[in-house]
Amino acid sequence: MWGTATTFLGSLAALFLAQGLIKKFSGRGIVSDALVESPEFVSAVSIGAAMTSFLATRFGFPVSTTHALVGALLGAGLVGSGSDVQFAALGKTFVYPLFFSPAIAIVLGIGFYIILRALRLAPDNRTRTLDRMHYLSTGAASFARGLNDTPKMAALLLVAPAIDIRLGIVAVAVVIAMGGLFDAKNVAETLAKKVTDLNPGQGFAASLATAVLVSTASFHSMPVSTTHVSVGSLLGIGIVTKQAKWRKVGEILLAWIITVPCGAIAGSVAYWIVSSLSLSR
Repeated sequence: MWGTATTFLGSLAALFLAQGLIKKFSGRGIVSDALVESPEFVSAVSIGAAMTSFLATRFGFPVSTTHALVGALLGAGLVGSGSDVQFAALGKTFVYPLFFSPAIAIVLGIGFYIILRALRLAPDNRTRTLDRMHYLSTGAASFARGLNDTPKMAALLLVAPAIDIRLGIVAVAVVIAMGGLFDAKNVAETLAKKVTDLNPGQGFAASLATAVLVSTASFHSMPVSTTHVSVGSLLGIGIVTKQAKWRKVGEILLAWIITVPCGAIAGSVAYWIVSSLSLSR
């Protein structure tokens, strides 16, 4: 409930703090403006990203919704415009931040844990002060997630001039909150128990590192994956404690690698179906 509430607040904050991300995920500069403005393209991207994320969530893999969106943009763009996709712009705008953020998160996770432990703010056992700080840090991480993820989805509504983008952000905020309430258990179990063994102080350090990195990226209009950052910070702590579960980490990395291709396939198939239905009317 705490994570859902703070994610919802972060989503609403995107109204004022994340306009740059809305522009980036509109698709402009990646494919032609004519394609961006077509309902078929927007529907295909939405369906492709949703199906990829639903599948990963069902199997408990913490993949990136951002990667799924990028893949769906690519797939629908290739089918809708042939080879007229600006791959250089795609890489600069999306791929680079998404590729480097997990590596930065590993470094931050290591640094935060070492510093907090030296300051005796990350003890092995629970204390009342640690519980409060841990609670606040996880809320901050959830807030950052809402702030970074919501404008990416709301950007797809720019094609519909009748829909106010502010109402679109509110609608996305509500649905993100509902998704967290209904189907978050499998992914939460993976992050909490299967990346590395954690004690309370280490969990606090990981959530604080995630909150700082994702919030910073959001303020600079950089599309990062909260999931990737969270896994990276956990892995950094696991490296320090030598408790990292490398087999599961390898499975997660494989899921990350195939997210974009899966999103591209789903987006391309969705575009073909939606376009066929439109032509048949």
